[in-house]
Amino acid sequence: MKAIFDKVSEDCSKIVIKEYSTSFYRATKLLSKSIRNDIFNIYGFVRFADEIVDTFHKYPKRKLLDQFEKELWLSIEDKISLNPILNSFQHTVNKYNIETSLIRSFIKSMRMDLDIRRYSSQQDYKEYIYGSADVVGLMCLKVFVSGSKKEYNVLKPYAMSLGSAFQKVNFLRDLKSDSEILNRVYFPNIDMKNFDENSKDKIIEEIEKDFEHALKGIVKLPKKARFGVYIAYRYYNKLLKKLKNTSSRDIKESRVRIDNFQKFIVLTRSYVKYQLNLILWI
Repeated sequence: MKAIFDKVSEDCSKIVIKEYSTSFYRATKLLSKSIRNDIFNIYGFVRFADEIVDTFHKYPKRKLLDQFEKELWLSIEDKISLNPILNSFQHTVNKYNIETSLIRSFIKSMRMDLDIRRYSSQQDYKEYIYGSADVVGLMCLKVFVSGSKKEYNVLKPYAMSLGSAFQKVNFLRDLKSDSEILNRVYFPNIDMKNFDENSKDKIIEEIEKDFEHALKGIVKLPKKARFGVYIAYRYYNKLLKKLKNTSSRDIKESRVRIDNFQKFIVLTRSYVKYQLNLILWI
């Protein structure tokens, strides 16, 4: 039965986010059940594409990405795929009329990871951020607003800021592994040699502005999405503060993390504020 196949497909996407990112999995579990699976579906697609360009070092990455993209467009057109990750993703794409332009921008950024090792211009850097992060936030926003064009257009700038902030935090904490393993540095005109306190402070200031703008949109989200997105925001804001208090030398030498106890504290405090109406949107 097709219904069973679709359920198995969605279960696969759920497994992907659970195995690859416990933080996002916990945050997504706080979304309304009515939209939870669709966010799992988006994450599963994004993660698999990212895996191709980031970890399959012994395999023909470009060929694999070409095949993945070809199957992607066929799945959206046919409304089915034997690849369970693509099958669940096409379901969400067709259900909410997610624009193909968003998906094309995402794939383009994945291809940039195959071709570009250093970003020397703000234009290329911003294009990569848009395709790899902003559009993911916009796809999720389509789900949050149930496909409403009016709500989507109002909240679009804030969703892009949140996606940018998340991605830049990842770039900063993964500076060492991206440079040493993937031979990539995303921040323009920065490398491991000239990354110092001044460079770090400028990057953090930029991310703080993104977060400040994003929060203005989070409070306007539909209730079914608001708390889950806020928790993801709090997790990453906590990580940013830890990076801010970590020397540039230590960032270059190790990956900064938030341990499970600190994540639990963030969740507990946020939930208490939510229940006591201490957050400005309640």
